[in-house]
Amino acid sequence: MIKTGLLSVTFRKLSWEQVLHLAAEAGLDAIEWGGDIHVPHGDIERAAEVGRRTREAGLEAASYGSYYYAGNTEKGGSFEAVLGAAVALQAPAIRVWAGDRGSDVSDTLWRTGVAEDTRRIADLAAREGISIDFEYHRNTLTDTAESAIALLRDIDHPNVRCNWQPPYPGDFEASLRTLDAVLPWLANIHVFHWLPGQRLPLSEGLADWQQYVSVIAEQPGEHCMMLEFVKDDSPEQFGRDAETLLSLL
Repeated sequence: MIKTGLLSVTFRKLSWEQVLHLAAEAGLDAIEWGGDIHVPHGDIERAAEVGRRTREAGLEAASYGSYYYAGNTEKGGSFEAVLGAAVALQAPAIRVWAGDRGSDVSDTLWRTGVAEDTRRIADLAAREGISIDFEYHRNTLTDTAESAIALLRDIDHPNVRCNWQPPYPGDFEASLRTLDAVLPWLANIHVFHWLPGQRLPLSEGLADWQQYVSVIAEQPGEHCMMLEFVKDDSPEQFGRDAETLLSLL
């Protein structure tokens, strides 16, 4: 099953109430609440309130978008604080970063540390029924499909998955290959359309996303396709992108 959603970090300058209104008005299913501004790590009271209001609006918390960096506890802070907020939010998943170094500058010792820490937090999250989902992103160990697969196989934990987003602006075939590679671990999808240095309306990438969706739709389980990187950070453009996303499904 594919659901639709929004990453709250798309609108960091708006309040969480405004973000919730935008997502509900657009007819989406869910929101990934960010752990930097809208639902800060460890703020249990805020997390509980946002989770309750999200459900009252008829939406779900698709995930908790944390800024925990596996393998770097100094930068990522306490995972227990992250987990507490996710539990209060009633989020089914926590998005984390696969370290804070790109695969091209990471040695075996660093990769081992990221894997070990990920297994640790995956065990903690599993006790609460929450999965750990890597961000698919540059300057981490999921910056290429090859590195992401090697890391996920090394971790070898049933509670660890991987999000996906098109990593190569303007190169559909190369991006599609990375989606195919992470399918066994696929969690949620970040949806946007851009060319190098240029955000564009999602409608201009409709043909590419139709093919991505055809692949995603064949996968078992539930996946949420969440809008991000809206052109000009515009709420009006977000509304149009939401219409495009809904039309895809």
